[in-house]
Amino acid sequence: MILRIDMTSDTPIYQQIRNKIVFGVARGYIKPGDSLPTVRQLANDIGVNPMTVNKAYALLKKEGIIVIERRHGAKISDCRTGGNAFESDFDRRVELLVSE
Repeated sequence: MILRIDMTSDTPIYQQIRNKIVFGVARGYIKPGDSLPTVRQLANDIGVNPMTVNKAYALLKKEGIIVIERRHGAKISDCRTGGNAFESDFDRRVELLVSE
C-alpha cells in the first residue's frame, strides 16, 4: 500500500495516513479483514519515521477502524457492525473526508 502524503501540508503526517486509510475503507478500496502493511514497511514506503505510522495506527485502533493482533499485524475491522465507537458516526466521517 502506497499512500500519497503531502509533506508541505499543515495537516500532520500521522493524520494524513489515518485519513487516507479511512477514505480507502469508505470507498471500498480497503475491505474489512484486509491486512495493512507493517509499521516499518509503510514508513519505508512513504519515507516517514515508523513512530509516525505507529501513531496513525494507534489512532485508527482507538477509533475501532483497525484491530491489531500480535504476530498477525493490523487488519481493517468491520466498521459497520459490532457497535464500536466508529460506527456511530461513520457516515459523518466519510462525508467530512470526501469534502476535504
